[in-house]
Amino acid sequence: MTLTLSIAQDLTGGGFSRPSKMPCPAYSIPASLCKTGGKLRGVKDSVCSKCYALKGRYVFPSVRNALAKRLKALRSPLWADAMAFMINAEGNRYFRWHDSGDIQSVNHLKQIVRVCELTPEVKHWIPTREYQIVAKYKEAGGVIPENLTIRLSAHMIDGSTPDAIAEKLGCVVSSVVTTGSNCPSSNQGNACVNCRKCWDKTERLVCYAKH
Repeated sequence: MTLTLSIAQDLTGGGFSRPSKMPCPAYSIPASLCKTGGKLRGVKDSVCSKCYALKGRYVFPSVRNALAKRLKALRSPLWADAMAFMINAEGNRYFRWHDSGDIQSVNHLKQIVRVCELTPEVKHWIPTREYQIVAKYKEAGGVIPENLTIRLSAHMIDGSTPDAIAEKLGCVVSSVVTTGSNCPSSNQGNACVNCRKCWDKTERLVCYAKH
């Protein structure tokens, strides 16, 4: 099949999301279906108990329908090729995975990795709480491409980061803190501006300010 932008959008369930904070496009699926996040939503002081992707514009029917459509599209055998086509057509050197939602399975991560391999000039970032999915992917011989930064997110506000797991898996970490953040967005209009720490594998820990 010869891909066009229209065909690629059909195969992936639509276009990208455009978070105002981000310097690049992003990809989103329903946060209501997060596996670990779903368990944490009822836990006091967990990061997921205040999930931004379960309120605001994310609950509009049109947005909810679009997220569900993207999730369903993961079943397509041409999903990775179509995603890579759209990312390359975008022309941005950065891409953020899951401004809403999280990795659903080992196969899902495999497909994301394939997209990264097909877009070697783009730096990809995935924040995730699905440590076990990443671990199973690695145990099965999976490799994390150089242009993909996987950040294992701490579960609790001001909680410890999963450093040992991250080191074992070749990942880095992030947290949400009430004081001592090193993410500059809160001081620059809640936007990344020129910062790219999240995509930088040499930045072992990125701390986001609680808001």
